[in-house]
Amino acid sequence: MEKERTKNPLSEVYSKFRLHYYRDVFARIKSRELSLTTTEAYCVEIIGGLGNPTINEFANFIGISSPNATYKVNSLIKKGYVKKVQSKTDKREYHLAVTDRYYKYWNINEKYLDLVEKRLESVLTEDEFSAFNQILCKISKELMPEISVEEDKDTEV
Repeated sequence: MEKERTKNPLSEVYSKFRLHYYRDVFARIKSRELSLTTTEAYCVEIIGGLGNPTINEFANFIGISSPNATYKVNSLIKKGYVKKVQSKTDKREYHLAVTDRYYKYWNINEKYLDLVEKRLESVLTEDEFSAFNQILCKISKELMPEISVEEDKDTEV
């Protein structure tokens, strides 16, 4: 008989956030409130998370060809979730920026995160909550080097 594997707490919390997000995305797709396919929903989420990448940066991040990325991006532009913004310093370069329509969609996840954060604040002491946030910052900045997001892109969104 195979031994049941126990999830570590971080994996369990991450899984719950993902499951909540997926359930909401599929509900919105089913109700036609979200005019994106599942793949497009992931792509726009990645573009938003990368913070105004170029098409090549987006393509490299997800490991697809530039033409394939261009096709996906053009679909997102047509649906109003992404726009191209010309670089202020190099007029030949364009960055991808998410639109207000994306933020309306993205708010699905943020509302749940806000709810969980309020619940944390209500059950933790101020010192525990502060320590928790410091640990999350350390995880994000120091322990996840595979995912680097440039905050200061040369775009005006």
